Amino acid sequence: MDLRQLEYFVRVAELGSFTRASIALDIAQPALSRQVRLLEVELRQSLLVRNGRGATPTEAGKLLLAHARGILHQVERAREELGRVRGALAGRVAIGLPPSLARVLTVPLTRAFREQMPDAQLSISEGLSAAMQEWLVNGRLDIAVLYNAQPANGIEISPLLDEDLLLVQRRPGGLAEDPPPAPISLRDVAKLPLVIPSRPNAIRMHVESEMAGIGCRPVIALEIDGVSAILDLVADGAGNAILSRNAVASSVKPSAFTVRAITDPPLRTRLSLATSSLRPATLTQQATLELMRATTQARLASP
Repeated sequence: MDLRQLEYFVRVAELGSFTRASIALDIAQPALSRQVRLLEVELRQSLLVRNGRGATPTEAGKLLLAHARGILHQVERAREELGRVRGALAGRVAIGLPPSLARVLTVPLTRAFREQMPDAQLSISEGLSAAMQEWLVNGRLDIAVLYNAQPANGIEISPLLDEDLLLVQRRPGGLAEDPPPAPISLRDVAKLPLVIPSRPNAIRMHVESEMAGIGCRPVIALEIDGVSAILDLVADGAGNAILSRNAVASSVKPSAFTVRAITDPPLRTRLSLATSSLRPATLTQQATLELMRATTQARLASP
């Protein structure tokens, strides 16, 4: 099999479109389609179902996708090892960040990565913790930052830091400066309408679990997946949110909100670094892990 054809097939399958894949790969769409078709002819299997909405893998395509990701990962590892001979960390590292952290970490992490590993490539994706765990197993990601990560086959987890979750509310009367609001008990939070992500978002599951522990259930006003959209709705008066302080601080207008500590019990969420236990980490990935740990703790750790 041609490695280039495998890479083209993986991109089409992941992006769900020949058009989007041709843009990402910087190749003309007819040439891309021809190479994928040659791969199908060689394997004597239809790998993709083409329709007006894009392209989706067939059963054979799903099987090849899992193998192809592993093959391409090994090729990158070989390139990195060869780069090591000339004294440089090279290769590509794919990391995943939760949406609530991506705005805070992407720029400083990218800057530090370029300074320390100029010959390496960095790819950053956003995703929910459940999805990113799956991406680690199938090779789409090398490293991920997960909320409240649970042990799972094929995943290695190391604690990073704990974050307080706070009640986020619209600031009354616009942008005026107010004294810090008083803390609020979790039982009282359970009486307020919440704008919250849908299951299986890790913070949503944690909130429900902690409230169940004191005999309460959340009042769900709206289920919205996306920190920016949640904050927009809170600012518009649609309800309240439960988020970290950094999620609010990195918003477009943090002064539009008040944040209140939650007590009895306090809500805390654990951030962890996760890697695949099915593939040994390259030296570049190991260096990136340490870089992510240092950057995250510098940006998020409480003073």
